[in-house]
Amino acid sequence: MLILRNEDLDPQRSRTEFARAMMEDLRWLGMRWNEGPDCGGLYGPYSQSERRAHYLEAWRRLREGGFLYPCICSRKDLAQSASAPNEADDEPVYPGTCRGREDLAELTDPAGVNWRFRVPDGEVVEFSDLNLGRQRYVAGSDFGDFLVWRRDDVPAYQLAVVVDDVAMRITEVVRGADLLKSTARQLLLLRALGAAAPDYFHCELVRDGAGVRLAKRHDALSIRHLRESGMTPEKVRELSGWP
Repeated sequence: MLILRNEDLDPQRSRTEFARAMMEDLRWLGMRWNEGPDCGGLYGPYSQSERRAHYLEAWRRLREGGFLYPCICSRKDLAQSASAPNEADDEPVYPGTCRGREDLAELTDPAGVNWRFRVPDGEVVEFSDLNLGRQRYVAGSDFGDFLVWRRDDVPAYQLAVVVDDVAMRITEVVRGADLLKSTARQLLLLRALGAAAPDYFHCELVRDGAGVRLAKRHDALSIRHLRESGMTPEKVRELSGWP
């Protein structure tokens, strides 16, 4: 069974017409899902913007369990830290500035500050990827305390996908290799929530002739552009390595 989930939490980037275009392009490509925003299912709704209550409940559980702490560091503060994100990760290792701030300890509302998951420093997080084999990361070194709730009162990616994977009873997650480190973070979240982890299959990234990974900002190679250029679904699947 295949589930399509619309990850539309970012209000600045998510629009209804974008979701419609996504589903239209995926159908053209040959993908068929059993549950999703357009057809419903047992574990809906399937758009994350409609699932806030689920994320808020998880935030409360994690906070009450002592796994989270509030953070008031700005983007400028983080940009000036010694560590910076790279192609394989989009979140720098947090230096722990707000970890022990007692003046923030009594905050009880997710809005207005960032909320971070306190990683167990030095703990080795290992998992076997169905495609890339054994993976190993060290908490506090390979990744630091990560965001689970943003100051603009929006759940962060790591929390949202974990909560949805559990609620929708996902047994296998297929995604790009650039999210391998995120899997290590999510395994810690799953453990904190007392939930079982799904299997993971991370695909190699599609790159251009210069070796740079293709991203959504490279619209010249979007599915919509390829459709409009006259390319067939079969050709697109062939080029992407999809049998």
